[in-house]
Amino acid sequence: MRWSRAFAECRKFSARPGHMESKQLYQEVILDHNRKPRNWGRLADASHKAEGLNPLCGDHIWVSLKLDDERVQSIAFEGEGCAICKASSSMMTTNVKGKTVAEAEQLVREFRDMATGKLDIAGEPNHLGRLTVFAGVRDLPSRVKCAILPWHTLHAALHSESVVSTEGDQDPVAVAS
Repeated sequence: MRWSRAFAECRKFSARPGHMESKQLYQEVILDHNRKPRNWGRLADASHKAEGLNPLCGDHIWVSLKLDDERVQSIAFEGEGCAICKASSSMMTTNVKGKTVAEAEQLVREFRDMATGKLDIAGEPNHLGRLTVFAGVRDLPSRVKCAILPWHTLHAALHSESVVSTEGDQDPVAVAS
């Protein structure tokens, strides 16, 4: 599925149902990162990389990164899938660049918990910042895995796993349960 065509499926999503500002912000972020993804491509000198698959939606991404002294020096992604996956990938790369592996893993956990409704972003401390624009995805079960796939793939890359899926025993939603 192409990124632009997939966006049409995502238009009805609201970051917080009933809150026009959140819905508008969510749509603006998705559009921006869909049209101009940050850190798009593959790193030729990657020290870690992984392929991520979401068979239910058709998302298929690759994340490559270069670690230097346990810090994410550079990171990139590429692939095909829905606009939610692409925007999540783009925002993930901008948020983990420069972070330590431990900080990146903390963001992976917090993002997964937020997307699955296990983290109350208003009441619990977190490090997500602008990533909270994806909080409402928890209300769309078919889209949770689209948003989580890039983070699941980053986690796999950091642990030298070459391929990861959102289904079966690798399901990140089941892991969060």
